[in-house]
Amino acid sequence: MSLTGTPFLYTAVVLTIVALILPLVLWSRMRGPKAVRVAARALMLLFAQATAVTLVFVMVNNQNNLYDNWADLLGTGNHVQQAADLGRNGTGDISLKRLPKVKQDFSPAEGAGMRAAGGVEVTQLKGRVSGVNAEVYVWLPPQYKEPAYRHHTFPVVELLPGYPGSAKAWFGSLHANSQLLPLMKSGRVAPFILVAPRTNLLAGVDTGCANITGTVNADSWLSVDVPKMVMDNFRAEAAPSGWAVAGYSAGAHCAVKLAVAHPDRYRAAVGMSGYNDPIAERNSLAAASPALRAANNPYLLLKAKRTPPPIALYISGESGDGYETGTALASVAEAPTTVHVVFLPRSDGGHTMALWRPQVKAVFRWLTLEMGKNRPHAKTGSTTPHGRSNAGSTHAELASGTASRAGAARKR
Repeated sequence: MSLTGTPFLYTAVVLTIVALILPLVLWSRMRGPKAVRVAARALMLLFAQATAVTLVFVMVNNQNNLYDNWADLLGTGNHVQQAADLGRNGTGDISLKRLPKVKQDFSPAEGAGMRAAGGVEVTQLKGRVSGVNAEVYVWLPPQYKEPAYRHHTFPVVELLPGYPGSAKAWFGSLHANSQLLPLMKSGRVAPFILVAPRTNLLAGVDTGCANITGTVNADSWLSVDVPKMVMDNFRAEAAPSGWAVAGYSAGAHCAVKLAVAHPDRYRAAVGMSGYNDPIAERNSLAAASPALRAANNPYLLLKAKRTPPPIALYISGESGDGYETGTALASVAEAPTTVHVVFLPRSDGGHTMALWRPQVKAVFRWLTLEMGKNRPHAKTGSTTPHGRSNAGSTHAELASGTASRAGAARKR
């Protein structure tokens, strides 16, 4: 039975009801020696507690898309076939232009939110460069199948979840496709192709979107294999001008790091409640050594750039949970790099989907303007999105970009 399926939820509900009824019906009717009666009653109480905990877990998991399947939950899933040394550029000096086109079969995706707004498709991709074998979800904008757009190419946004987190989360929990469909139809948001690849590649650990020889090539999976597959199978714009990446929590760290490290692959990045130093996620492989931490810290990468990259960054967060990440990046950014920092007051919520879900529309309006879509004369760095903004906020002092220890202790 699927972990995220409706049958499992209904089963958990039924078992919880049964567990509550059993003591009411049988408590005073127990027969036999005292020890047997005590043991039976104890078992009924334990059964009631177990079913209640299970039901709460299922509801929380369905709401937040933390674990996709039983393998993710039990820590038995492994989506890495090999992890060769791919060098500094993450391609192993492979000529991507010479690789044959990746032709994939897609099918309708299952789960909450996956049938909404025209439906999400899924494919199983074997990354030829990264050695990762995992699923990728794709949602096409409403214009994609219209005759007037049959020769049109579309910009792309890669969507990354937190840790633990499912690739479905942007559709199932943040409702990105449902929120953006009317905005795309009205022209207020550009018709982006939304791509959500699996980021939970190894059991029990966060890859930190890093390339670690012999362990995982998560960076190359996200920035090389997935984009190549999308451009081979859909009318997608070429990188970097037509590509952006967005994430929340640990996915925010990954999104910003990917854009800073690969300005030849991404034009913009969005990070909601993220961090710069990988050590903020206690289960991150990218925090395993000082060298890995430095190589995967977007603040340090941006600071060390001799030539500022032509990228735009949108960083949002509360004080102590993402805001200082943005101010740190802004402190070292030089033109043409731009950093738009959005302060969110504590009253807006905590480190949850309830905080990130309302930001989706503002984020994509910002992406539309920054990437010059639908507005050819939009100027980089001069826009402030409607909706969530820094209105009424106070500016915190510049920090190194490391999240607070409270944030570090939080599962992402």
